[in-house]
Amino acid sequence: MTSSTNESAQRFAAIDCGTNSIRLLIAERTADGSIRELNRDNIIVRLGQGVDASGRFVPEALSRVDAALSTYTDRMVDFGVVDVMMGATSATRDARNRDEFFDITARHLGRVKEGAVAEVITGEREAELSFAGAVTDLPGATERNVCVIDLGGGSTEFVVHGPGREPQAYSADMGCVRLTERFLHSQPPAEDEIAAAREYVDGLMDVVASRVELGVVEQVVGVAGTMTTLSAITQGLDSYQPEKIHMSTLSLEDFRATARELLGRTPEQRCEFGPMHPGRADVIGGGAIVVDAFTTRFLDAGLVDITVSEKDILDGILAEVVARNS
Repeated sequence: MTSSTNESAQRFAAIDCGTNSIRLLIAERTADGSIRELNRDNIIVRLGQGVDASGRFVPEALSRVDAALSTYTDRMVDFGVVDVMMGATSATRDARNRDEFFDITARHLGRVKEGAVAEVITGEREAELSFAGAVTDLPGATERNVCVIDLGGGSTEFVVHGPGREPQAYSADMGCVRLTERFLHSQPPAEDEIAAAREYVDGLMDVVASRVELGVVEQVVGVAGTMTTLSAITQGLDSYQPEKIHMSTLSLEDFRATARELLGRTPEQRCEFGPMHPGRADVIGGGAIVVDAFTTRFLDAGLVDITVSEKDILDGILAEVVARNS
């Protein structure tokens, strides 16, 4: 991939490495100070494979990250990126052999900026960055109490923010990969497996409710791959179309119904839906259980819909890179 030359623009990149995927965003700051997106990519690497059980990254997962970062670094160099920030989230916080991961990131990112290496992001910081990215295009986001939910591979972040209140954030150890590996051993999952996963998630939702004020929420915003995929399927799209997913508003009941339907399918049956990424099909059942839990709570509280954003922690990270170069 090549890029057009714009001598007056500075180009920056953000990378988000989660438990399931690694994503890249490249943008430029033009002469008038505006930010223009140039490239957005997603590669499923399943970095969190086996981490919940062993506490370590397996060699094949690190190899997948190595290959993805090689591709991304070539792209950043081609675009003339001058600064990059890479955030590493849930799986990296849990792994004992994280130094092997950081060595890989330093080797690649150093080609873009000397000394660059991935940074571990705490769960609460992850929630704040996700909120900042998610509400970028949300009309009136500062005028009401908004709850942004970032459902990842290893954890789910909840952040509530609104006028006159300090942001409240909590990261719960329930993500699509973690739940699948811990509970959902059959495809489709057996009833007892689902029951055990739901009991675990319900317990964590009680903790979430004790840490952030879910009762004041007036609007729910969902981000990350499980959410965007559910939006596409709920809308009946025949392929993954970001422009139709971004800022889509859907009935919470319909959103929950889609999650429940996916939970009862095999990975092959889930792939019958055009928007489903094959690398997500075997673990989205775990995410569906989280979606079922929070949608039920918000429906019981009288809310009726959810807005899904294509922008999330990746956009929040990019904003930090741009700010430190201002």
